[in-house]
Amino acid sequence: MNIVAIIQARCNSTRLNNKVLAEINGKPLIERVVNRMKHVKAINKLVVATTTSDSDNRIVEWCIKNRIEFFRGSEANVLKRFYQCAVSYNADIVVRVTADDPLKDPEIISNAIALLIENQYDYVSNTIKPTYPEGIDIEVFKFEALEIAYKNARLNSEKEHVTPFIWKNNKQFLLFNFEYKENLSHLRWTIDYFSDLEFVRAIYKKIGKKNERFLMKDILLILEKHPEIANIQEDVIRNEGYKISLIEE
Repeated sequence: MNIVAIIQARCNSTRLNNKVLAEINGKPLIERVVNRMKHVKAINKLVVATTTSDSDNRIVEWCIKNRIEFFRGSEANVLKRFYQCAVSYNADIVVRVTADDPLKDPEIISNAIALLIENQYDYVSNTIKPTYPEGIDIEVFKFEALEIAYKNARLNSEKEHVTPFIWKNNKQFLLFNFEYKENLSHLRWTIDYFSDLEFVRAIYKKIGKKNERFLMKDILLILEKHPEIANIQEDVIRNEGYKISLIEE
């Protein structure tokens, strides 16, 4: 069973341009995300899926320099990019990762993969009913589900955000959403704005250079000891990008 983690990344972000190459305590954001994913032992292949736009040549250059697999596809139709990437790497299972989440928890991702395989689900996530901090989101799904979505999705929001066609069709797919013991969905650990970047930099500074495999519980402990870090961020709506797509439709 070939489990492929696909990290979607592009430089031309509407809210924080070139954020994937922004520096976080000595390393670019994309490297932080890749390093987090390397701690998920179940993953067989790690691929950065970027676009064919010239603005993303810098991402490709970084991948080549650091010997990271990459794929280039559609900028607007991210579902198509994912599908073509999954086909190119013969994926049986896809782990969807966004390049603006450098605090991903390897244990949570490993748990999601295990849930999918052991229970023969088509799709597993912690996002349908969010209880984890935004940025700890994870989606794992079978290639067959991705292929059906690619062939049948019609709405722009379904193409731009990859998985809505799957999780909106709970009669067609066997879905599972796992939840945390308490609702922490109000916490924002993703990067869309400069204040988010400053927040993540503060977390990495507290983590230190030696602990590469820190977990969600370690971040929560930092915030408990240093509540001032949480005040860095702006008040932003969860899943803002997807909601903007719905408004545009």
